[in-house]
Amino acid sequence: MKPVNKENELDKNAFLRLMVTQLNNQDPLNPQENGEFIAQLAQFSSVEGIENLNSTVEVMAGSLQSSQALQASALVGRTVHVNSGTSFLAEGEPITGNIKLDSSSSNLVVSITNQAGALVEQLELGSHVRGNVKFGWDGTSRDGQRLPPGAYNFKAEAAVGGQAQQMDLALSANVDSVTINPDRSIVLNLAGQGAVPLLDVEEIL
Repeated sequence: MKPVNKENELDKNAFLRLMVTQLNNQDPLNPQENGEFIAQLAQFSSVEGIENLNSTVEVMAGSLQSSQALQASALVGRTVHVNSGTSFLAEGEPITGNIKLDSSSSNLVVSITNQAGALVEQLELGSHVRGNVKFGWDGTSRDGQRLPPGAYNFKAEAAVGGQAQQMDLALSANVDSVTINPDRSIVLNLAGQGAVPLLDVEEIL
């Protein structure tokens, strides 16, 4: 598809000037037919209507973006669930999660590893039917030791039909600040995790 050249488009004022010029220069002995004149008026009305519609859509889009920015700013200091396999363990705060279980499972397991890839804990969640499964981790290792603050990776696997299948999950994160990009997209800056699009937020806690 060829890009639209805005310089070749007529706005309603240019269209009206063109139509008036045409009427002023028509042959008096062969004036424009009424039907043709009415058709041009209809075209003018259509052009004006499209311009007004575009203006209305632009105003609505601006209002929607402002509303989204205001709502996003209210998330600062709050905890959210975001679609991610990594979360930041803060001192004295647990990590919660939500597993998207595609089908019923006889056993659901969450494996937690540190940034070096070492397994630090494994949560046995048992059997569950299809749906969302919530879980929490208090930051202790398999031997009961409190682990240091930092980023940890989570992997959820469900036993389905005798095989282990990895499931998508969302993890808790604290919102430090909000950034509005030049393209008006909104990004949440999460503690220990960096920037995440607002659309990745699954739940506000």
